[in-house]
Amino acid sequence: MSDIVENPFVIPPGTARRGQTRIRAFSAGELVADADGALLVWENSYFPRYFFAPGDLEAELRPAGQGPRSRSLGPSEVFDVVVGGRMLERAARRYGEAPAEEMRESFTLTWSAFDTWLEEDEVLHTHPRSPYVRIDALPSGRHVRVVAGGEVVAESRRPVMLTETGLGPRYYLPRADVRMDLLTPTDTVSHCPYKGSASYWTLNVGELELTDVVWGYDTPLREALRVAGLVCFWPEKSADLEFYVDGERVGRP
Repeated sequence: MSDIVENPFVIPPGTARRGQTRIRAFSAGELVADADGALLVWENSYFPRYFFAPGDLEAELRPAGQGPRSRSLGPSEVFDVVVGGRMLERAARRYGEAPAEEMRESFTLTWSAFDTWLEEDEVLHTHPRSPYVRIDALPSGRHVRVVAGGEVVAESRRPVMLTETGLGPRYYLPRADVRMDLLTPTDTVSHCPYKGSASYWTLNVGELELTDVVWGYDTPLREALRVAGLVCFWPEKSADLEFYVDGERVGRP
């Protein structure tokens, strides 16, 4: 789960564009792929995959049969990746009938099969970042009030408003403005390539228990540094959570 709301900003599946940065993939310290401007392909509408030309691959690829068919890219062939004397089974894929020729000649790697991805010298998290997504974290003087079970559980006039391309704004509040005594940490963690890894809390007000309706980033990535240590409420998840911005209720299911 990661800021799940209706997202009108989508890229048509099958879209491809040439990246402008160096992308590398590693497995146990061994370089597997190194491209100065990998091909970015949107197999789905929300985030791209990296496609590497054969000359960008430092590992041996061995055919391993047919792979799944993609709605936007067509049938695929999968390959085992041999690196450092180890075999990463079915960790590469090629779409021989993809819409564009440069896609058909390139290979995409399974993200989770490789332990380190770098864009230039910065570590990437979760999945490739889209060049069309922008994150802004802005200090704000808006009046934010959160009510649950008839009780005010947070109130602040100093939120940080985080905006992300295609998503509605989120308001992150200082913990001093939140009834942290009503929050219980959970084991839930979400990952975002733009903001980092978030932890979650359950809100308990009397007999009302709202699971994972509050989250925060203790060590966010650079685009979201201003929300470090702040907390955010998820009003869309429950009608019992009332979220007001300058007196107007927002985020209602």
